[in-house]
Amino acid sequence: MSLRTIRKNVVLAGATACLLLLLSASAAHRAPQVGSSVGSANGLVLSADPAQSTVHYTVSSSLHTVHGTFALKRGNLQLDPENGRAAGEIVVDAVSGKSGNDSRDKKMQKEVLESAHFTDIVFRPELVEGSLTRQGSSGVILHGVFVLHGGEHEISVPVQAELTADHWHGRAQFTVPYNDWGLKNPGNFILKVDHAVSIEVEMAGTVQAQVAAAKP
Repeated sequence: MSLRTIRKNVVLAGATACLLLLLSASAAHRAPQVGSSVGSANGLVLSADPAQSTVHYTVSSSLHTVHGTFALKRGNLQLDPENGRAAGEIVVDAVSGKSGNDSRDKKMQKEVLESAHFTDIVFRPELVEGSLTRQGSSGVILHGVFVLHGGEHEISVPVQAELTADHWHGRAQFTVPYNDWGLKNPGNFILKVDHAVSIEVEMAGTVQAQVAAAKP
């Protein structure tokens, strides 16, 4: 074999190796597709119906306790009891927040939530902890990321759920330390407002079995 042929083969082999390396790196860093399966065929997909779902909030102040609601835009939870993986997202309409007082609500929208710029409040589950029963009542904890006012925060949410063959109802209660997360406190030197808000979420919708992702 001539020296020229050897050199040509070495260059070709190097180029092939580089191409394979680039392809493998691209596959390793490819982001998961939205709506993809979280695991086994025993997983569940819970779709939330906005018409049957409401987010309630409570915040205390030196004068009174404020109660209000937000509307759900959409919700989809993908849960796999076998491996504890979770995916999907719950999206709440930040602009929909109402407490029964127009001036107070306008201040909340403009000065605290800045909902003209941050229109959505989102929870993205990543892990489900506990035993999820397909028929009857279950108590689990969803660990994930809470997106508020453009910031992402790790949070754990205890959930009580009731499942039948094709419907579900769930309730979750947790606290959002909005001041610690960088949002403005609406209080002043006269009105003292708590730095955290209590959240209660009620959701209902349909249940469907999840199809396992195809093996490569």
